[in-house]
Amino acid sequence: MKIAVLSGKGGAGKTLVSVNLATAANTSAYIDCDVEEPNGRLFLKPERIVEEEITVKIPQVDTDLCDGCRRCVDFCIFNALAFTNRLLVFDDICHSCGGCVLVCPNKAFTERDKAIGRIQTGSSNGIEVITGILNTGEPSGVPLINELMKKAERLEGYVFIDCPPGSACTVMESIKDADYCILVAEPTLFGVHNLNMVYELVRLFNKPFGAVINKCLEGEENPAETFCRGNGIEVLCSIPFDSELGELNSNAEIAVYKDKKYRGMFVSLLERIKQEVKRA
Repeated sequence: MKIAVLSGKGGAGKTLVSVNLATAANTSAYIDCDVEEPNGRLFLKPERIVEEEITVKIPQVDTDLCDGCRRCVDFCIFNALAFTNRLLVFDDICHSCGGCVLVCPNKAFTERDKAIGRIQTGSSNGIEVITGILNTGEPSGVPLINELMKKAERLEGYVFIDCPPGSACTVMESIKDADYCILVAEPTLFGVHNLNMVYELVRLFNKPFGAVINKCLEGEENPAETFCRGNGIEVLCSIPFDSELGELNSNAEIAVYKDKKYRGMFVSLLERIKQEVKRA
């Protein structure tokens, strides 16, 4: 069962929920698709790490074959090609679509491998931990996330996918094969804005989903809960605004390991998710 955990912004509690659910499930896998800032490994502290370099194809031009027709320049919507007195290829903004190779009438292009990041695979107390790490300055993490999702295909049991924040292409790639999505939100008006972003995304992908509201104060219903009630979104869990939990999270510690009340909370959340998946 693949469970994607996403939020409309960073800092809402996405990784807190992901790593604690993975721990509460005992035997599980955790995949960190937040490739620009992966920090699940700081919590889980995997051992026996194996690292794999991930590459993409970048065009290179044979100037003897290029006649300056500029068809490739006109084709490239990312402006990764330019022609002055010769054809220039800007590696840093190339999206490796391969279109220039196809449209060139003179077959002036070949392709070379360019490293964009790496994938680390390790284990932590029965949890398989797979982390994508994008190299600084790369224009897109999608190719790296695609490789992470290929690894997810062979995994059995609970697979928790810690998505990038927001609702961009990297998030879409992270949730496309998910069986269930957890929308993590903060209990504020700003939190509602970001919750709505991912709410619209999972509806677009026709994924079953529910919400977890983090940092909740006791008392009146908060704006995020009001939004969920108004849109028929099931609130799976309300995580309290708790200084002890906040300190554990700030110190990259697994709350499930530290206190039975937190273990109970995340075990109950996992059971709730199992019920929701059966109903979906």
